[in-house]
Order: sequence, then C-alpha cells, then structure tokens
Amino acid sequence: MRITSVEVFDCNVREKDPALSYFNPILIRINTDEGVSGIGEAGLAYGSGSNAAVGIIKDLAPRLIGKDPMRIESIWEDFYRGTFWGMGGGPVFYAGMSAIDIALWDIKGKKYNAPIYELIGGKTNEKLRTYASQLQFGWGDEQTALFDPKDYADAALKAVAEGYDCIKVDPIQFYGTTKEENALSNPKQSYYGLLRNEDINRAYDRLKAMRDAVGKDVDIILEIHSLLGANSAIQLARAVEDIGVYYYEEPTNPMNTDAFARVTNSVSMPVSTGERNYTRWGYRELLEKQAVAVIQPDACLVGGITEAKKICDYANIYHATVQVHVCGGPVSTAAALHIETAIPNFIIHEHHTIALKKDIIDLCKYDYQPKNGFFTVPELPGLGQELNDEVVHQYLVATIK
Repeated sequence: MRITSVEVFDCNVREKDPALSYFNPILIRINTDEGVSGIGEAGLAYGSGSNAAVGIIKDLAPRLIGKDPMRIESIWEDFYRGTFWGMGGGPVFYAGMSAIDIALWDIKGKKYNAPIYELIGGKTNEKLRTYASQLQFGWGDEQTALFDPKDYADAALKAVAEGYDCIKVDPIQFYGTTKEENALSNPKQSYYGLLRNEDINRAYDRLKAMRDAVGKDVDIILEIHSLLGANSAIQLARAVEDIGVYYYEEPTNPMNTDAFARVTNSVSMPVSTGERNYTRWGYRELLEKQAVAVIQPDACLVGGITEAKKICDYANIYHATVQVHVCGGPVSTAAALHIETAIPNFIIHEHHTIALKKDIIDLCKYDYQPKNGFFTVPELPGLGQELNDEVVHQYLVATIK
C-alpha cells in the first residue's frame, strides 16, 4: 500500500454561522493506491492559526507521497528528525503532524478491520464519563457570551438536565456585565498582576450561581485559559475554595513550570493543563515537578495518536490522570475517544459546546454524542468517522499528489 494524495479541507464555518466567527476546522484525508483513505484534523480551529495549519499540511504532505502508510512510527520519526522544525515543535508544526498521524491510524484500522483503540492496547474503559465544557458560551444549539450569573446557572441546569454530572466554565473570560462593556475593555490587562475585588467577585458570583443551581453532587471544573499570572491564579483559587472545584484548568501559562508548580503547591484544588504543550518533551518538567494532577493533551496538536498515547503512559508514572483536550470538529472527538478508552489513567472526557453546533456536526458523516453524560467509543474500523463529502468539498483548499 502506498500513499497517493493528501486532501486539505479549510472548513471556514463562520461563512455559514457568524456566531462561530472564531472557529475554523482544518481537516485532511490521506488516500492510498488500494482505495483505503484516512482522515485527520489539525488542532488550530480556534484562535489565530487555521491558515497556518493549512500551510504546514501543504508543506508536509509531499513527504508522504509514495510512502507506506502502515509505517506510522517511521513516518513520525521522519517528520520529527527530517523536517528541521520537528525537533523545535510548536503548535503549527505539530497541528499538521497530528492531522497526518491520525489519518494514518485511521488507514491502519481500516486495513485490519479494527477500531484504533484495539491497535493501541484494547479497551480499558467501557464507558467514558463526560463533562459539558465551556458553559460561559451557554449550552445548546446557539452560541452566545454569558455575563449575568443567572444565565450561568441556567446553562448549568440545562447541561445537568441532559445527564451530565460534571460541567466546566471560565468565569473570567467575559469581562464586565454586558457585551458592550466587554468589547470596550481590555480584560486581560487587569489580570496580569493582582486581581481587583470586582474581578474576584464577578467570577465568584458566576460560580456560586452555578453551584447553587446544580447542588453539591455535580462537579465543576474551573477553567482560566492561562489568562492569569501565578499570583492572581492563587488569589482566585483561594477566593472560590468554598465552591468546591473538581480541578483548576490552565490557571497560568504552563511554559514556566516553576511558576506553574508554585500555583499547584499553593492551592487546595487539583490543577490541570496540557492543551498548549506539545510532545513528551513539552510535558517532561510538569510531570517531573509533580505540577499537574490532570494532563490535557490534544490529539490534534500534541503529535497525533502516536504521541498522545506515549504521553498518557508517561503521565501514569507520576500518578497524573488524563482528560484529552477536545475543541475541534468531529474527527478530534473520535480521536480522543479512542485514546481515552484504551488508557488506564483516563479521568473524564471533554464535550465542548462547539460539538453541539450544526455546522460542525455536518462536517462528518456520523454525529457521536454522549448519552446521559457518558460516551462510548466508535466501534467501526479505524476512527469510526468519515468526512461528509457534500459539505467538506465546499471548503476544499488543496490536493497534494
């Protein structure tokens, strides 16, 4: 079997839904001379990076043409050592590499008529506990920014009514009390040093409204998106201790592992990070310094399924559990489920509010959603997912042969 072409799909969904203005999934399909194809996804759908993801895939794809797609480890090493930039890493390079790696695993699964999880160790977890993620955007078909604590409570109740017993929210992402106030302010500026009382009270009131609404038995994950410095991250954690936080996600930038460890060692709640760390080397200091309780590798950013599995095994040495980061299209979801069902140190699966949006769901053939707060892994060969050709060809940007 040999690789004959790579298709790149620049899925600019904002053209269809202005509410998704920040979201742009990049999907690929690798084709072979035996008619077996595999799909992958680059993890730069959000933020500023989707154009770069297209570019790096177009740069890397020619190295694949004519190669045997079954030799996944060999291809990974060639990309790591033979491209010059592979050993430097970073989100753009590893987004492209991850998309390719996932597609290769999809091909291998189809070739052997087995789901990917069977090829990376077999099923360890039959059912995957799942949380409703990013409730500051609401929960449901429509995307909106929430400001009023009552709206945070309503979003939490909506998720719990669907069977989730864990929710996640960033209570500081939206500044002030209205969209207009948020647009006119520079919220991150006041977060660099010490938090003002109004910042703490705003976050606390939103969290407290959610806790009061759902009761004491629902877990709440506190998300910060690394917006805080170490000192303000400690401030906030201590201010909300009575809320009962399951874990504290990205309280500060993890690139300074000593500062991150200081946060971990100064607060009473478990701390998580990992969506902006790439390869085993990006996790080494965090794990060795016991700075993280839950790691969050993104299969579409960290180096694909090949690297994500190694990182999960590495974390197990340090008693760290795993929640694969998912904030992308349906391919990202499927890849995460295969990893999580196979590893012994899985803790919970992230189901992002973006996964509920029609224009995201329509990118692929199958709509995998959790039932009563639990996911099960796709059982079809490979990823168990396929691109919706009618939709993705509206976005096709390039075919590399």
